[in-house]
Amino acid sequence: MAIEEFLSKVKDKSAKIGIFGLGYVGIPLAHTIHEAGFKVLGVDVDSQRVADLNAGHSPIKHIPSDVIQAMVADGFEATQDFARTTECDALLICVPTPLNKYREPDLGAVEATMRAMSPYFRQGQLLALESTTWPGTTDEVLKPYVEARGLKVGETFFLCYSPEREDPGNADFKTQTIPKVIGGDTAACRAAGEAVYGSFIDQIVAVSSTRSAEMVKLVENIHRSVNIGLVNELKKVAHAMNLDIFEVIDAAATKPFGFTAYYPGPGIGGHCIPIDPFYLTWKAREFGLHTRFIELAGEINASMPQYVVDRTVAALNQRGKSLSGSKVLCLGIAYKRDVDDMRESPSVFVMEILRDWGADVAYHDTNVPHFPKMREHHFELSSVDLTPEGLASYDAVLLLTDHNDVDYDMVRAHAPLVIDSRGRFRAAAQASPSSDADNVVVA
Repeated sequence: MAIEEFLSKVKDKSAKIGIFGLGYVGIPLAHTIHEAGFKVLGVDVDSQRVADLNAGHSPIKHIPSDVIQAMVADGFEATQDFARTTECDALLICVPTPLNKYREPDLGAVEATMRAMSPYFRQGQLLALESTTWPGTTDEVLKPYVEARGLKVGETFFLCYSPEREDPGNADFKTQTIPKVIGGDTAACRAAGEAVYGSFIDQIVAVSSTRSAEMVKLVENIHRSVNIGLVNELKKVAHAMNLDIFEVIDAAATKPFGFTAYYPGPGIGGHCIPIDPFYLTWKAREFGLHTRFIELAGEINASMPQYVVDRTVAALNQRGKSLSGSKVLCLGIAYKRDVDDMRESPSVFVMEILRDWGADVAYHDTNVPHFPKMREHHFELSSVDLTPEGLASYDAVLLLTDHNDVDYDMVRAHAPLVIDSRGRFRAAAQASPSSDADNVVVA
């Protein structure tokens, strides 16, 4: 099939689009494409995830179940059957790309997906990888699977890379309105990718190659990692100098040029910022380069859970208490405000250190009613209710993720000790300067 025939199918929306990986990226993407008028097939290896979606149940908070129900009623279907790859004209891969225990890229999910779907490749399809990875993955890992089927990339088959840019919980942007970067293996591949994504994304940003597009995603998240690492280190310095780092950053942010405000916290979480920089540090070693700046930022950010615990220990000691045996409530355990995503959440690392040091740990997070099954972390816990009596029973309350559904005035009024890693109680104290905030320690 020539590029003209492919473009025609996209233009008249007769093309069927397959989403491989139905998680925090794949589900919003499927919804956006469905809303644009295309037939969408979702493919995932998780039988429970497939069953839930086909029953109209959304597994992620920011896509309500009624949205999934409407999609299913209008023809959306989820399946575990990779043989149905052949039905689709565009194949968009949105599977996890974590690090292994040696902090090296783990493309196991990408490779497994390619092995499962490649026997069903046919002429006239577009394959686009959205998962974050190192520059060269599309060309070096995906392309051989295509060529092994006897397909000619750029002529009978089209290959692109287009990094996901989802930001769960961000009310200002959705999949359709976030500009989409696309790099193609050839000019024809790029044209095919621009046509598909341009049919449901408002702005397309084309770059010269798949490698360039892969690098774009890493640069975006390395930028955030380095700047967050900087303010996390500055927080420690400011504390030593008895300065309020949040006040300092807020004042610096009034400069109308040359400064972007980043705020400190208990670490960094999510599937991007803690992970993506190390894809580039790993690849850079192939070229004899040591990315010291990137790795230092990662070390600083990884040290923050221990810093929060150390500040908790010091605050308890000042009150004549030991961390061992103390009842500690962790307030907010998702990785960011108002989401249910637990991936790489620094709160979990704080909870593990507290548990290892003998604390009696509980948590409150309405976004995470029950502590989920995680590959490397395990707690048999459920979210506890926040009540004045319950708060008073804890030796310390650690604010780790500042969800908006929490009554912070009640927490401050009834918790004997609050360790605030987000600066939330500082804002409350400023709003009510007559209130007693002596039980608050900013960490």
